[in-house]
Amino acid sequence: MKSTQTKKATSAKTASAKTSVAKAPAKTSAAKGQNVKAKSTAAEGLRELFVDSLKDIYWAEKALTKALPKMVKNATSENLITAINEHLTITEGQVQRLEQVFELIGQKAVAKKCEAMEGLIKEGEGIMEETQEGPVRDAGIIAASQKIEHYEIASYGTLAAFALTLEEEEVAKLLQQTLEEEKEADIILTEAAYNTINFDASEEDEE
Repeated sequence: MKSTQTKKATSAKTASAKTSVAKAPAKTSAAKGQNVKAKSTAAEGLRELFVDSLKDIYWAEKALTKALPKMVKNATSENLITAINEHLTITEGQVQRLEQVFELIGQKAVAKKCEAMEGLIKEGEGIMEETQEGPVRDAGIIAASQKIEHYEIASYGTLAAFALTLEEEEVAKLLQQTLEEEKEADIILTEAAYNTINFDASEEDEE
């Protein structure tokens, strides 16, 4: 009698173990489902980051339209003044281009304070306050301007890459256009610095 009961208990345990094993694939299936969701969420997250970054650079460009005229007033080199004025016109066009980008992705053009650009602009203002009018200040203005350009080059390069990843090809073309303009501005500033202003500033320090 006891032997029969023992066999029944053993059979019940075996059946329970088989049921547990049978349920295991269901867990694997659930895990696969979670992986698919994660990919979808990642895409949505990238789009949110993209829009947030657009708001950031939109603020930065609008802030530059106010900062560049101050640089013009403090510069003395005709080449530098011309370069900054030309870039001001280009920057105003870049603001409008960003507004076009917002429209293409169905978002309202909203500016979000860019801490990095605010810091770069303040650094430029500090240089102008701490230097005398002339070639040394001009060299300082170029240095501050190039830091700004390099930040913008990095920002627009990233934004253009994000746009392509999100399959926003028209948006990517517009951002790439601005990126090329920023690269050109950097070259112009470099030529102004090395061809005349930096050498003049060096001679002034030696006197």
